[in-house]
Amino acid sequence: MKRSHVLQPLSREHHTALTLAKASERAANSGDEALVGLTCQRVIRAFADELEPHFLTEEVSLLPLLNSPETQPLLDRTLADHTQLRGLLVALRQNDAGALDSFGKCLTAHVRFEERELFPALETLL
Repeated sequence: MKRSHVLQPLSREHHTALTLAKASERAANSGDEALVGLTCQRVIRAFADELEPHFLTEEVSLLPLLNSPETQPLLDRTLADHTQLRGLLVALRQNDAGALDSFGKCLTAHVRFEERELFPALETLL
């Protein structure tokens, strides 16, 4: 199914996010402390430059459309995921391999949720 033109830029950004997520998981499980540190720094930069703006666009422009009881679970899940990913930044600043692995797994699950559930629901409202 082709994405609504409104959601296409956000959907394209998901590819970059999945690449970052996989790199995070690989580094976290590599046993290489230097690689973990470099990847944590990469994630922190990408979060500031790409992910946080992406989240804010969703939170300000799209999530307010989910104002019905039927769509409340989608809203709640999206905000909870954003909060969890933001919360992992503290441990990533400490080059924590466990946090890096959790970040990768959470980001992958979040992108899949948005592509499979959130965006299709939003398309019916746009």
